[in-house]
Amino acid sequence: MMLKRLALSMMILAAGPARADPLLPDGRTVLPPPPAPHSAAQAEDQEVFDRTRRLVGSARWAMAREDAELAPARLLADFSCAAGMTLEPARLQPQLEARITEEKQFWKRQRPFVDTDRPICTDDSAHLRDSPAYPSGHTTHGWIVAGILAELMPDRATDILHRGRAFGESRIVCGVHWKSDVQAGWLNGAAMFAALQADPGFQADMAAAGHEIAALRAHPATPDPERCAVEARVAAQPIE
Repeated sequence: MMLKRLALSMMILAAGPARADPLLPDGRTVLPPPPAPHSAAQAEDQEVFDRTRRLVGSARWAMAREDAELAPARLLADFSCAAGMTLEPARLQPQLEARITEEKQFWKRQRPFVDTDRPICTDDSAHLRDSPAYPSGHTTHGWIVAGILAELMPDRATDILHRGRAFGESRIVCGVHWKSDVQAGWLNGAAMFAALQADPGFQADMAAAGHEIAALRAHPATPDPERCAVEARVAAQPIE
């Protein structure tokens, strides 16, 4: 299903510089700071990172690998089972990514796998190692996607928001984010989604997408039932 008018601002991979939209809340003020070194909260983050390394090679690990891909088509596909229909990407905007980059560079928190030999679910790279951890950008994007889809399909909201939570938890399982990075990403995504509601262009896109969904849900392209059953089972399992 192609959402032709929906501005899925959260799926940004656009190249080139971008300035954060002043409409979007600034997480450098909104979010709490990440745990301080040697604090109890940092110790808890470390314990969760260590415990989730046991998931290497599991079905949950495989799900985290799939969730690591943030390309628009892949991100929406991650929500297709929860939505009950196959979803395809719409158009993109650069403002959210600019805001998230500002926030990450403000705190410059090191990712949990850096300077260790512990496994992660995605390819290691200098770019990933140099990218600050807090807040989780994947989680921010995923929670906004979940909010948009839940608003468009309120009868599927529970499944969609559950998948949005699991999408963020995949970053913990993957080993590329601390637990508190993901918690901040959920808050960041919720704040940004709330702000987008005041944007007339976003409102128009949501209204148009709602009409499209209402028409297309009568004859949807459905995702693979077996895959969806596995996803539901895996997402329901606690990661800690």
